[in-house]
Amino acid sequence: MRWDYGEEEVFSCPPQGLFIVCEGNFQYGNATLSFYDPATGQVENEVFYRANGMKLGDVAQSMTIGGNRGWIAVNNSHAVFAIDLTSLRETGRVEGLTSPRYVHFVTPEKAYISQLWDNRIIIFNPQTYSVTGAITIPGMEASVGSSEQMIQSGKFVYCNCWSYQNRIIRIDSERDAVDKQVEVGLQPNSLVMDANGKLWTITDGGYDGSPAGYETPAIFRIDPESMTIELRMDFKLGDSPRDLTVSADGATLYWINDDVWSMPSDATTLPSAPLIPSRRTIYYALAVDPRSDEIYLADAIDYQQPGMIYRYSPSGELISRFYAGVTPTYFCWK
Repeated sequence: MRWDYGEEEVFSCPPQGLFIVCEGNFQYGNATLSFYDPATGQVENEVFYRANGMKLGDVAQSMTIGGNRGWIAVNNSHAVFAIDLTSLRETGRVEGLTSPRYVHFVTPEKAYISQLWDNRIIIFNPQTYSVTGAITIPGMEASVGSSEQMIQSGKFVYCNCWSYQNRIIRIDSERDAVDKQVEVGLQPNSLVMDANGKLWTITDGGYDGSPAGYETPAIFRIDPESMTIELRMDFKLGDSPRDLTVSADGATLYWINDDVWSMPSDATTLPSAPLIPSRRTIYYALAVDPRSDEIYLADAIDYQQPGMIYRYSPSGELISRFYAGVTPTYFCWK
């Protein structure tokens, strides 16, 4: 990826709001970052480019806030960019990565980067932007390796292994090593923790003809201490559940499976009707406002034109909508 620098625009980003990571198209280098202020309804698109005079890169995946900076993983550009949360100017970057997916802060001086097509989780120092080590995932081939979202409870960091994988791993962050794991269904694509401290993951089951297999997708509740499965609820073969999300109080789970679905975190059966019916388009990302419990839903439309963001009330009533960049894929609350 070539970063061509141009004019820079002065930003003074409000203290609260929503960053929207838009992945763009593979090998087009058209990933973008948007910012939305729910208080005013104002949306600013292409803010990374406008603030830095350079494109974000190829296939932006996620954004994490840590150390008063925003950290944006751009997987096909093999880099994580750090930006100031007010000016949106780049403050530094971690480069030379395989395919970064998510960033998790363990301490102010230590953070993890999960990766696709690699069996290592990278350790780096956010103060210096330097790689300091790696955690090798036992029994995983690098060529088909995958580590994804990370959640911490005490000293343990939990991570779902997605592409061609079937397990949740637990990392002892004091030793920077995997100490336990549990096998779930094929391709767990998201991970959350509920109000009772239980882990939930949702599997997509792979696809017909996949070398890893093809099976019924499911949602799992896991006890994080024993790393055992407490509950499994199956979807239908051919369903594509994704983007498991939890409310700020941890009492309600949400996910996309064509429609948007929700259920209490103490439920033992799947819901019979969706919260937000499909508009016969491509729902691609989901988030819940930690302050208002409002639901934000990204629509990729056709993966070519600017995507649409829908803002819903907690009961599923449409409040507003606005355009972001191509293929909005991740929400990050400031």
